[in-house]
Amino acid sequence: MNVFVTGVSGQLGHDVMLELGRRGHTAWGTARHKPEDIPTASDALDTETAASAFRLLELTDEAAVKAEIEKLRPDAIIHCAAWTAVDAAEEEENREAVYAANVLSTRYLAEAARAVGAKMLYLSTDYVFDGQGERPWQPDDKCFAPLNVYGQSKLEGEAAVADTLENYYIVRIAWVFGKNGRNFVKTMLNVGKTHDTVRVVCDQIGTPTYTADLARLLADMIETEHYGYYHATNEGGFISWYDFTCEIYRQAGLKTKVIPVTTAEYGLSRAKRPLNSRMDKSKLVKMGFRPLPDWKDALARYLMEIGETCTWDR
Repeated sequence: MNVFVTGVSGQLGHDVMLELGRRGHTAWGTARHKPEDIPTASDALDTETAASAFRLLELTDEAAVKAEIEKLRPDAIIHCAAWTAVDAAEEEENREAVYAANVLSTRYLAEAARAVGAKMLYLSTDYVFDGQGERPWQPDDKCFAPLNVYGQSKLEGEAAVADTLENYYIVRIAWVFGKNGRNFVKTMLNVGKTHDTVRVVCDQIGTPTYTADLARLLADMIETEHYGYYHATNEGGFISWYDFTCEIYRQAGLKTKVIPVTTAEYGLSRAKRPLNSRMDKSKLVKMGFRPLPDWKDALARYLMEIGETCTWDR
């Protein structure tokens, strides 16, 4: 299968390229910057992915996107690229760029996919919901009310795909961490090594997602025709950011004291965050897909991947 992957300089795109390479697919990866400008991005182009190729592409350039897809004529497109700086998205001067990155580029890719008959997989987020209540969100829920600009832009990206294509997968994810790029785990490890205490919110509830595990699921998906909306995070139940931090420090052998605080007490963030990021993933099993492993197991493997001490006896 020939697959076009966007955002390969990021956490998920990087791991998707590796997974496709392991399976023997031809994968074309794209990003806005050359791989040498992003040192870890070169990992996606190692011997495991010898059949892969990298190309520069500005996804907000409609003509360039459509020309590239027409030239390559992939069987599938996995759209990992996005504006993900949630707080920065709230700044008025960034609104146009956020819309271009998360809505326009998605629409251009969907239209290009339709023109060549390619299926498309779009990565979305729990932020498309209002984050209220305690009921886990269902993949086919329509009770959208994003709390911030980022969430609204991703919801409009979903609509761009669904309104344009018949053959698509929309996969909502949350609390993502991976080797290539910044994430919550790396931030907490850095803080834990330099501080005796750290304050972490305890009333935002969800489940982490390890990109290496997610990449496997996404590759599984595009090898089928089980189209539709899905939710995908690691298994292991619902936790808070406070719970996640405690486990990070436990597995890494750090003694930093973690102090639970509410979102209101924590303050600081420009963008509102959802309190309820619980997502029901049972549809994955119903459609024949293998769920992601337990998040604690994922965290242990991740700590080893990034060279951190893992003290947890698996």
